[in-house]
Amino acid sequence: MPPEQTIGGLDLAGLNPPQREAVLHGDGPLVVFAGAGSGKTRVITHRIAHLIAERGVAPWRILAVTFTNKAAGEMRERLAALVGGGARGLQVGTFHATCARLLRRHVEYPGLQAQAVRRDFTIYDDQDQRAMVKRVMDELNLSTKQLPPKRVQGAINQAKQEVLGPDDVELGDPWREIVQRVYALYDEKMRAAGALDFGDLIYRLVVALEMDDALREELAGRFRYVLVDEFQDTNHAQFRLVKALGSVHGNLCVVGDDDQSIYRWRGADRRNILDFRSTWPGTRIIKLEQNYRSTQRILRVAHAVIRRNLEREPKQMWTENPEGDPVLVVRTEDERDEGRMVVRGAMELRQKGEPLREIAVFYRTHAQSRVIEEALRQANLPYRIVGGVRFYDRAEVKDLLAYLRVLHNPDDDVSLLRIINTPTRGIGKTTISRLLDDAAEAGTGVWGAVRDADESRRLGAGAKKKVRAFRELMEKLRDEAFHLPLADLGGAVLEDTGYLQVLKNDDSPEADARLENLQELVGSMQFFASEREEADLASFLEEVTLQSDVGEDDGGEEDKLTLMTVHAAKGLEFDTVMVTGLEEGMFPMRGTAPGEDPEELEEERRLAYVAFTRARRRLILSYAAVRRIYGQTRPGDPSRFLHEVPREDAKWIGAEVRSSRPSRRAYVPDPWDAPRRSPAEEAGLGPREAGESYIDYSEGSDFGGFTTGMMVRHPKFGVGQVRRVEMGMVPKAHVLFPGWGPKTLAVKYLEPV
Repeated sequence: MPPEQTIGGLDLAGLNPPQREAVLHGDGPLVVFAGAGSGKTRVITHRIAHLIAERGVAPWRILAVTFTNKAAGEMRERLAALVGGGARGLQVGTFHATCARLLRRHVEYPGLQAQAVRRDFTIYDDQDQRAMVKRVMDELNLSTKQLPPKRVQGAINQAKQEVLGPDDVELGDPWREIVQRVYALYDEKMRAAGALDFGDLIYRLVVALEMDDALREELAGRFRYVLVDEFQDTNHAQFRLVKALGSVHGNLCVVGDDDQSIYRWRGADRRNILDFRSTWPGTRIIKLEQNYRSTQRILRVAHAVIRRNLEREPKQMWTENPEGDPVLVVRTEDERDEGRMVVRGAMELRQKGEPLREIAVFYRTHAQSRVIEEALRQANLPYRIVGGVRFYDRAEVKDLLAYLRVLHNPDDDVSLLRIINTPTRGIGKTTISRLLDDAAEAGTGVWGAVRDADESRRLGAGAKKKVRAFRELMEKLRDEAFHLPLADLGGAVLEDTGYLQVLKNDDSPEADARLENLQELVGSMQFFASEREEADLASFLEEVTLQSDVGEDDGGEEDKLTLMTVHAAKGLEFDTVMVTGLEEGMFPMRGTAPGEDPEELEEERRLAYVAFTRARRRLILSYAAVRRIYGQTRPGDPSRFLHEVPREDAKWIGAEVRSSRPSRRAYVPDPWDAPRRSPAEEAGLGPREAGESYIDYSEGSDFGGFTTGMMVRHPKFGVGQVRRVEMGMVPKAHVLFPGWGPKTLAVKYLEPV
């Protein structure tokens, strides 16, 4: 007998059997493991609609919690379409918005009174919170240079995620004792100010619910049905909040996918969904394993990677979609060749009628976007960046470029004003205003006022001392700019200004990302210097300015290709997805070195699964044989994830042939119709011949009289050591030159020492 297509007035025809089972589940705890593209939002909204329209549950007795305002808005829109005005009074919102509303509504309860929560509390954002932390540290005479406020702020937020108050912080080492002191005074001042930070919104409600039986019974009694989306992304405090809200009735429905848990670094614990049944005996488990998004081949490739994780709920995703094209695995020569591959692919697809907006390029870190952006600009292909800023628009990149511009032209007032107090050196707005007045009076630029600051009538002795120190720093850097090679100048500026040390002291993921971007810019200077015979600061700044000036505008509905990190791709989908940088140490980035937490590798594997399953029709995976990034050149060993791709579901392009001779690189025809330039051609050494192959020789091998390990001389770079010899139409050697770094050169330009 076929399943019922409608229940009362609610149409269930669009639901598959497991989805229908989840929608019609009665009372009691329910976990819905919803695989990628399996329609979980449809299940949540139809379940809520069923509770309201068919079971007669009052909307105000239902609480639905999401992680983003976008998800909450989408849920409300779908519910409005399903039940119309019948959803009025339904509580749908993010964790933070839900908790803020409940705190204001129930401040009279003892559990909140004991924490001095006021109905008119102010919510501090991250910057407000950090300012308060800095104020507390100043009051405790703690050095904010040696111990950045942002790091202490992160420790306090982590404690709140674990539902730990100031007195609960475990002591035993100097760092924890400092955190405990700052946390205690911070908590005191926040209460006095009637303010709550983002962490407080959840933390204080959890504490109140667990200590105040009346409040817990009130809220758990009011919300008879609690539904939580993306439950794999909840932290400990959020888990305890959900547990308290379901304590009276147990009518909890949590939806998520442990295979898509990719936020461990910010406190998410996928064990919350994996171990839910142990907290709530009798939990019903339903798995949504039919994928409506991707082709069969894409699903098989994604499953081949994720199934190797040990701690996961077994799932076998399947689809009625077509088999689809093979997944392309593309070997590129280096990161620039990879950028050109992206351009060729996008142009070919657009010529075949694919809109650019249906093409996405993913990378593991923001720093990887620079080379891809440059390739897209050169090809005049419009693009947008999701969850990030264009490389040359990032604050830290603009800061270093401003320093370089001032070294090239001290009269560049805009750049000088940007860096005169960056990093902070005590030259505040008042001092800058007086310098501007001095410059106007003398008819000079700002640098003239800085140079003559000792003679200023407007500046006090303290301000003169700070401006003098800045002037001496810039004079030292100008001298270095005159003597140092361009390849070394960027690193010297970051070191001498203290910019590098400030970021190193700020032990946070954001600071790490900024460091990577700066290292990438320094690396681009080194590459520029190695590629140009006459590479100087002026020519480098000219090229960068032209690159950054051709950028795109995110406004409007223009058809644009999308760039983003894998983390930013969660919840999105595209017809074509290109995942770049699939090399060991790049993707997976962590969990691969001896002594590292194996859980890091499992998280990287989940990231790959998320990336692959964003694709509907085409998936292209690329890696570079050599990658210059963060100011370093590294060999591109193919990611273990590529080796896990089933051979029958993939087409390897220009990629390593797995055979008894693993060193040999064989090339097959390019997947795109657009012509491809060989490394020899890129170097201006002649055209590529059909059937050309490259061989990576093992240590001690010999070719044309050159062996790995031997010393050679180059007329420009001096003496260096051969690291690898490569056969092709034009024989080449990879040589490490002290002071210049690694270079790839035709052997005819080298002579043995």
